[in-house]
Order: sequence, then C-alpha cells, then structure tokens
Amino acid sequence: MTVLHAHSPPGNVADCLWSELLADDRPRYSAVLEEALSPQREYLTDTEYAIYRQGKLLRPAVLFLAARMAHGPESLPKKVIQGAVSLEMLHVATLIHDDVVDGSALRRGRPSVNAARGGGTAVIVGDLQFVQAIRGFVEAIDRDSDMDLVKMVLDTAFEICCGELDELRVEWSLGTRELVGHYWRTVDRKTAVLFGLAAESGVRLAGGRLGDARRAGFYGRALGRAFQVMDDLFDLARDERASGKPRGIDLVRGRATLPLIYAREDLGPGHRVSRLLRGDTATPDDVERAIDEVRATPGYARAYAEAREQALNALEYLRPFPPNRYRFALEDLALQVVDRAP
Repeated sequence: MTVLHAHSPPGNVADCLWSELLADDRPRYSAVLEEALSPQREYLTDTEYAIYRQGKLLRPAVLFLAARMAHGPESLPKKVIQGAVSLEMLHVATLIHDDVVDGSALRRGRPSVNAARGGGTAVIVGDLQFVQAIRGFVEAIDRDSDMDLVKMVLDTAFEICCGELDELRVEWSLGTRELVGHYWRTVDRKTAVLFGLAAESGVRLAGGRLGDARRAGFYGRALGRAFQVMDDLFDLARDERASGKPRGIDLVRGRATLPLIYAREDLGPGHRVSRLLRGDTATPDDVERAIDEVRATPGYARAYAEAREQALNALEYLRPFPPNRYRFALEDLALQVVDRAP
C-alpha cells in the first residue's frame, strides 16, 4: 500500500504523508513543538515562526515513518514526538545559518531572518534552535540504552557545521575527480547526516533493534544524498516563484555543486560558466545564458542520473524490514525525491 502519488508536485510529498499516513501524529507533533518553542518565545518573531509553519516537515516525516516501521500503527511513545520536533529545530537552525552565510534575503519566498533582523541576531537565533534541539533530544531519553543517541545528535550537529564550512572552501583549480569527492563529503556532512539521524533515531526511539536502526540510518543518508543533488539541479531549473530564491544562486556564488562541476568539465575552462565559477562578474543576462548552457550539457543529465542512483541505493537498505505500509511509504518517498525531472 502506497500513500504518495506518482509525479505529485514536490511540495505535496510531505503534505500527503502528514494528511494520510501520519495524520494521527500531526497534532501531537504540533503540541510538542509549541512546548519546545515556548522558552524562547520572547526572542522569536513572525519571521522565525513562519519557517516552522511553512516547512514541509520532511525530516520529521522520515523519523515518524521509520519509527512506525519498527513500532507499528499503535500510539508512539512521547520521546518519538520529542525527537521529531528536535530534529526539525536542528534543521531550522541550519536554514537560518545558511541564509547568513549566503547573505540571502529570502527564505521560502519570505524575508529571511538574516534580512529581517540582521546577520548578528540571525546567528544567535539559529544557535538558540541548535541548543533547544539538543535539549529536546536529551529530554527524550528515558533509558540508559538511549544515551548514545545524545552523542549521535551532538556528532550530527558537529558534522553539519563542518559541512557548512566545507561548502565555502572551493578550489576550482582542482580537477573534476577531486571536486566531486569534495562535493560528496560536503553533502554527507551538510545534508545527508540529518536525514540519516531522522531514520536511525526514529527506529531507536520506537524501541527497534540496533541493527535495524543502523540500516535505517543508511537509508536516510542515501535519501539525503539524492535530495541534495536534486536541490542543486532545481537551483538551475526553477525560478524565484517556485523555489523562493533567485535562480542560479549556486552559479553566481561559485558553489561546487554536482551539475556545475560536470558542466565545467563539459564546457571547458575558458567558457563563461567556468569564468563565473571562478568569480568573474557578469550581468543578469550573462547569468541566464550560462544557466541555460549548463542545463544543456551532458553533465546536467549525469548529475540527475547520480541522484536516481542514490535513491535506488536507499531502497536497498529497506529490504530487510518487514513489508508494511510505512516501509512502502519510505520507498515511495525515495523515488518521489527523484521522480521530478529538473
């Protein structure tokens, strides 16, 4: 039994999960989120609340599905709900910090915290989300065997910060092989690790076996890899109305994303795309032409193929689990991530 619909728009994937398979979990999630935000209420504005309200809640959905894959349809322990809320707070912290690093004025079509409140305040507000996320995971622990989850969460937060720094350390003088290695290392730290935490902690908090939890974590990391490659492709394919940010921002900022790395190899070092990646100035028209040229390269399709490969890898990690609707939903989710041609 599947709950996702073939070729549904990307914004509807998580909505479908929450409205159908996870409908009973949503009110509990919302209530615990309010509890978690309460201690910092006087420091938050509508800008921060909008990030929580408008989020797709994809990572908490992965946590819930993994938990139910191990636990079944019965009511979940509260610590699972607390873990899902903490996971989303950790994600929101990374979004706020990303916007500071990028100097982004928009987040999901609205003013970013960075734009609305300034970079200094945004950093501290992001730190608040990080700290409260970790506090939430600590509060979710109710037995000694769960204690290593706290270390896993701290390790995840550390990896995310390292990934954010790695993303800024791009050497376009390197060859394609080295740049691709740098890309995957950055993705694993910045994006995949959080999806891995979602799936692994979901099984662990629901009382599943350690081996199952680790397999779920591998699923999550492969899903996160596919998700990030698709996000990098959409950066070049979608306009500001669809993505909430200017098209081609990765190209303008010289980010070493997989489609740009492969496009540089296809187009050569003297091409306008390669010059832009090295920091040359360009008019908006130059950027638009460069984006179209990147999308016409074999490398753009090659990056998409690698995203699909990661999604198929994710499915393999789910095979040992008993067939149930929650496993099927996780399988569908991995395919839906890449079934949206960029």
